[in-house]
Amino acid sequence: MIDRDRFPVDPWRLVETEFSLDDVGVTETIFAVGNGYLGLRGNHPEGRHALEHGTFINGFHEVFPIRHAEQAFGFAETGQTIVNAPDAKVMRVYVDDEPLAFDVADVREYERVLDFRTGVLTRHVRWMTPSGKDVVIDFDRMVSFEEKHLAVMRVTVTVLNADAPVTVNCQLINRQDGEDVYGGTPKPHAAAGFDPRKTEKFHERVLQPQEYWQDGLRSALAYRVAESGMTLALVADHVIETENEYSARTLVEPDIAKNVFRVQAKAGVPVTVTKLVSYHTSRGVPARELVDRGRRTLDRVLGEGVHTPFERQAAWCEAFWQRSDVQIGGRDDLQQATRWCLFQLAQAAARADSLGVSAKGVSGSGYSGHYFWDTEIYVLPFLAYTTPQWARNALRMRYLMLPAARRRAAMLNEAGALFPWRTINGEEASAYYAAGTAQYHINADVSFALAKYVRATDDTEFLYREGVDIAVETARLWATLGFWRFTENGDPETFHIHGVTGPDEYTTVVNDNLFTNVMARFNLRFAARTVREMAADAPDEYVAMLDRLSLDPAEADAWDAAAEAMHIPYSEALGIHPQDAVFLEREVWDLENTPRSQRPLLLNFHPLVIYRYQVLKQADVVLALFLQGNHFTPIEKLNDFEYYDPLTTGDSTLSAVVQAILAAEVGYQELAEHYFEQSIFVDLGDLHHNASDGVHVASAGGVWTALVSGFGGMRDHYGELSFDPRLPAGWDSLAYTLHWRGTQLKVSLTADELSIAAGEGEDVELSVRGTAYTAVAGQTLTVPLDGQGPVIAGRPTLGMLAESRRDDGSRLSASVPTSTATTAIPTIDDGLSPVETVADVRAPDDHDSGR
Repeated sequence: MIDRDRFPVDPWRLVETEFSLDDVGVTETIFAVGNGYLGLRGNHPEGRHALEHGTFINGFHEVFPIRHAEQAFGFAETGQTIVNAPDAKVMRVYVDDEPLAFDVADVREYERVLDFRTGVLTRHVRWMTPSGKDVVIDFDRMVSFEEKHLAVMRVTVTVLNADAPVTVNCQLINRQDGEDVYGGTPKPHAAAGFDPRKTEKFHERVLQPQEYWQDGLRSALAYRVAESGMTLALVADHVIETENEYSARTLVEPDIAKNVFRVQAKAGVPVTVTKLVSYHTSRGVPARELVDRGRRTLDRVLGEGVHTPFERQAAWCEAFWQRSDVQIGGRDDLQQATRWCLFQLAQAAARADSLGVSAKGVSGSGYSGHYFWDTEIYVLPFLAYTTPQWARNALRMRYLMLPAARRRAAMLNEAGALFPWRTINGEEASAYYAAGTAQYHINADVSFALAKYVRATDDTEFLYREGVDIAVETARLWATLGFWRFTENGDPETFHIHGVTGPDEYTTVVNDNLFTNVMARFNLRFAARTVREMAADAPDEYVAMLDRLSLDPAEADAWDAAAEAMHIPYSEALGIHPQDAVFLEREVWDLENTPRSQRPLLLNFHPLVIYRYQVLKQADVVLALFLQGNHFTPIEKLNDFEYYDPLTTGDSTLSAVVQAILAAEVGYQELAEHYFEQSIFVDLGDLHHNASDGVHVASAGGVWTALVSGFGGMRDHYGELSFDPRLPAGWDSLAYTLHWRGTQLKVSLTADELSIAAGEGEDVELSVRGTAYTAVAGQTLTVPLDGQGPVIAGRPTLGMLAESRRDDGSRLSASVPTSTATTAIPTIDDGLSPVETVADVRAPDDHDSGR
């Protein structure tokens, strides 16, 4: 998957030993640095040879009217897309007035490193100039985790063998509106055909200059976004350290600021230039106020010394790894990839504060910087169990969106609130309702994440003050979206939800989607239980909530009744849970014989073609089996997994992690490892050929869940901690850390035993394979293990369905859509090639049209 000569294995670092122009987009992503608020793509400081010179700030966006070919009531009207903030990364080096240019330079040494322990991106280059100068250039870049608004860049230049004039040209550039490093307008990167995952492009000016100036070595640029009205300011200061003689020159214009240092360098005498940059944004504060904030940030940092941010960054990272690290014994390649994924989660969420965690974090412009359900289902478990404050911040983002969500529900003739499928500012931005707004399950996903957070942390203060509003308003929507079916006597019998889309976007606008119904049931029960608990345990907060939400206490009874009567589709003939009411009536898509050239399906087939088949973009029923596993028996999980796995394309990066977890649970141990490696290398190996758009943050979060819940066997159903591990045969051990209601638990797993070391705090009640134990604070609990669960060889195939019949007695049949007329009658037989023939063709993911 990875060129290990160029990217060698290192458990604590991502290392590149050779520069290449062939995959600059991918390396810009995997070497990006950020803190959840501010992100800098891994562009080289020379400011050339880039797919996307990217600087992204969480929530900093422009709006535009969505133009529908045919308008209908309730369609999303205003799109949102992240704006490329002015670029401060450029620090170009000249020797003898010759620039370092990698396409022609004689580079004798090259190493680029993203160090997970220090949180710093470094690059070492030894360059032989055309005139024979032997030059060493060392570069550092970091985005501070402690100082939310701060980025620091540092370059050190040493001419080893001669005196020479050295120039360091530091720039701030507005690239959003077309300025490249030379002041010209670059050609936009040409996309290879239609791809709905790409960000929107503007043809009009986006950033309107508000202020620009220089004062000594300090430069400032400030802007207002044309339509959204957001404001931004960046202020940069420079510190030069050298025993050589030097002079400084400056230039400032509305879209570019330069601080140029001309040095008469002596042989062996280094020159170090440190650039400190502060970015501030707002949805309503004037740009001048943001400039003042930026000044204060830099004054504070300069007062402490330019080396202090690097020291604090390392200390911050040390604390992060102490509470977050996952250790895989005997597999340094997986260890490196795991830590890269966990570091990406920190870079996407640490300082997002009450903003969301977007699909690409702040590493790229993919998916337009939008927030999806990814945060709640794939990212928030990691946050809740390692750094609960980050999880609370992410949930507060949803709480702050409630006013817009209530308006959206009312527009769709529902009570309560409906969270947007994709958004930045809280308004629905999905132009394709079938795979967007119809995914009502996002309501249950948010409520589910809230419940997991509260159960893991016991943070009832947040639940009773703000979280309950989320639970109540989402439950209210299900109560009106669903409907009752009655018996002949007029008694209510079953509760149904129609006209929705589940996680699988290859099947849209269906009735009784299993995932939606199962999650809505949880949502309804959680809301009812929370209201009753408040009445008993927090009467003052309960009264305030009744008044704030105009809640009739009888609503909780109605939610419980609907949950209890929720229709859960089940096929007696096949012994599985149908994905929806008519899913099994469709033809089976023969994925095993689908040409690679036709993958991913979403880029090669019209949606109507895909919608007619039993084919999945990503795990749907299987995801429900994991999230609500306490409501399914082991045999139901096995049957469902064996049916749906051969139908799942994996065209979404959100799929492999879930398939890995269920494969491990039901016994397909080797298959679980296969899916896990697909997910862990999705960006580092560019397996879906779109890592250049930014990090797949949800997949990175899913990697943690696959390790902890899949192979580590952790579950927290009903708020009760349990373990049933599945350590892969080729791993020596697995160790991870959880925080359960204030007590740190260090879990270590080998083939023979599970040990849990409890830190300070309360004792923790838990179970291991059904037996109850207590992890006593300050002590280590050790439980012997008899094996690692059931083992089933191979993987499910379509051939396993050869004799299967629907409930009406008809046989299942499989085919690949074609425009060629045929008289053959398709059937499923047991001679089909194994799924492994296409297992590695896991194609790009998508949101909305679709993800």
